Amino acid sequence: MSLSLYDAIIPAYSQILGSTKSVLEKGAQHCKSKGKSPDELLDECIHSDMLPLTFQLHSVMHHTLGALEGVRTGEFGPPGQLEKLDYAGFQEKIENTINTVGAMKAEQVDSWAGKPVVFKLGETQIPFTAEGFLFSFSKPNVYFHATTAYNILRMKGVPLGKRDFLGQLQVKTG
Repeated sequence: MSLSLYDAIIPAYSQILGSTKSVLEKGAQHCKSKGKSPDELLDECIHSDMLPLTFQLHSVMHHTLGALEGVRTGEFGPPGQLEKLDYAGFQEKIENTINTVGAMKAEQVDSWAGKPVVFKLGETQIPFTAEGFLFSFSKPNVYFHATTAYNILRMKGVPLGKRDFLGQLQVKTG
């Protein structure tokens, strides 16, 4: 069995984006049940030397849709100025990211196989192939930032479990 670039990336991104959406919904419900605004969660972080929930959510989107755009153009770097969003704004933006990633066509993504991609950070330039970039840089970053967002909400008392992080599994049908 061969695995296409599309099959190796898009379902995984969709799964984690979907679970992030659900985790955020549980966070909003938890806050409302406590008479608090979910906006209070946005500046929370796990440790003082880590970035807050806002950064983690921006990063989930940047390392999914932004990474795919980077492969398309051949260049990827850190996000520019981060958009200031409230909690509901992040929920909406995650939903839009889910829809855009989900609308990607297999032929388009598969056509990027072997394509050069350069990661640029200031003067540093790291050359990749599309596969190397997506598998060794982008995908691990998606999991890291989604996990950190989950952990921030869990730390703040949102009733989450492993199943919430896993999201919709890719089970055998038929």
